[in-house]
Amino acid sequence: MSAPAKVRAAATVILLRPAEAKGFEVFFTRRPDTMPFLGGMYCYPGGSITKGDSSQSSLERAVGVTPIQARKIIGAHFSPRAALAFWLAAVRELFEECGILLATESLGADVSPKLPTLHRALLDRSLSFAGLLEQENLRCDLGRLSYFSHWQTPSQIPLRFDTRFFIAALPPEQTPLPSSYEVTHSLWLAPEQAMQLHERGDLPMSFPTFASLRTLADFDALENVLHEYRTGAKN
Repeated sequence: MSAPAKVRAAATVILLRPAEAKGFEVFFTRRPDTMPFLGGMYCYPGGSITKGDSSQSSLERAVGVTPIQARKIIGAHFSPRAALAFWLAAVRELFEECGILLATESLGADVSPKLPTLHRALLDRSLSFAGLLEQENLRCDLGRLSYFSHWQTPSQIPLRFDTRFFIAALPPEQTPLPSSYEVTHSLWLAPEQAMQLHERGDLPMSFPTFASLRTLADFDALENVLHEYRTGAKN
């Protein structure tokens, strides 16, 4: 009898933006077919938590949510440092996969043009995420993330993840990369449109992705979504 698969802690970000006419849109990335987990599927940016996400250097570069607040939301079975690592991993993964950086209120005119270069440095590991923030004198703005939901991969799946989903509004001065090392292409869709495409078989996705869309479809404006979930980090 084989041992049960190890469950990895992970974080995912549902990135939202106002639609041109009304309502709002959700950002989707399509994973390469060769990826061992959710290959060929449309999903939200995210990935496993690393040791660096709970390092002292990372914690010192975080504002907006305290370790104690994070533990109240994630659960008492986590240490405050480990709980806050979910937020830090979410910010890091969003930048790694999409080039979107949820940093202090304004990146500033001198930092914004550097984002593509900093993104490449992060991917080729010439610069750590904490080192990137320190170099540019930035702090992760964890207050831009709101806790949304919790999903765990079923036990019969070889690769298992214990994932916290967050929502965040797209910073107005930034644009996601169309593709990256884990993204073949990306697109913005209204929740209802995404569900319709999925039901036609044109937008393959996992159940947690679809369930999140179904919840978001109950809101008619981005402001209402953010208001509903923003309170979680304030408790």
